[in-house]
Amino acid sequence: MTDYLFITGMSGAGRSSAAAVLEDLGWFVIDNMPSSLISKVADLANRNSEATKVAFVIGRFGAETPDDVANEILTLRQHGDNARVLFLESTDEALINRFESTRRRHPVVDESVAAAIARERKMLMVLRDLSDVVLDTSSLNIHDLKRRITELFAITTTAARLTVTVVSFGFSYGTPRDVDLLFDCRFLPNPHWIPELRPHTGLEDPVRDFVLGQDDTKEFLDKMMALFGFLIPAYEHEGKSYLTVALGCTGGRHRSVVLAEELSRYFSKLGLQPKTVHRDVDK
Repeated sequence: MTDYLFITGMSGAGRSSAAAVLEDLGWFVIDNMPSSLISKVADLANRNSEATKVAFVIGRFGAETPDDVANEILTLRQHGDNARVLFLESTDEALINRFESTRRRHPVVDESVAAAIARERKMLMVLRDLSDVVLDTSSLNIHDLKRRITELFAITTTAARLTVTVVSFGFSYGTPRDVDLLFDCRFLPNPHWIPELRPHTGLEDPVRDFVLGQDDTKEFLDKMMALFGFLIPAYEHEGKSYLTVALGCTGGRHRSVVLAEELSRYFSKLGLQPKTVHRDVDK
């Protein structure tokens, strides 16, 4: 069965860069194909046993509209095809800075870049609503984007039940943008204030033993795992393909790291293959 991925989103948010990464991962990438041809290409791909991963880059709209593309995606899904949507977005400030620094003209003609971005964001809402993954690239460099795309799409989507990423982070360095669920762990006792634990991280036994030894930690983990015991089957029944869970503490080195590791172990027991990312553990 062929996997279909539609790469769309805001101009300047990284569609071309994401497409290049997917090509390196073995996807057959088609850029800006007319929506009327999507179903024809899909028919050909379904007859070709070698065409297992096909990505369409959707960015420029002339006579066609985002609604036309959305209808093609829905048609593929109704026919039982595995059609996913990756929507790339960034803040207005980040997009304005990128267009000003490169001196590129925004493809949506308007009186200013800011107005063009606002018009495009509204126009693309129908595709954003269909998306399986919304990836905010505001603070990502090309290497970060490559890592994130690889985490999400290196494995063929039909080979996995649900692609789960667990992220630990520090609120001191800002909250991650592209997450589905976020948990605040700062109510737990902080190992940072214990001199012998401060130099260590949640990946080391002294900190792990301290955090897991707290009664509140045990209760929190029990309740969180009960929640996911309910949510995971519900997400899979609904057809969700990607789930990113973030756990944050103050600095992202101790409590959130321990809990992220424990949550990943729990997901593994459910038969999933979670990816664990400790964003701030080395800061």
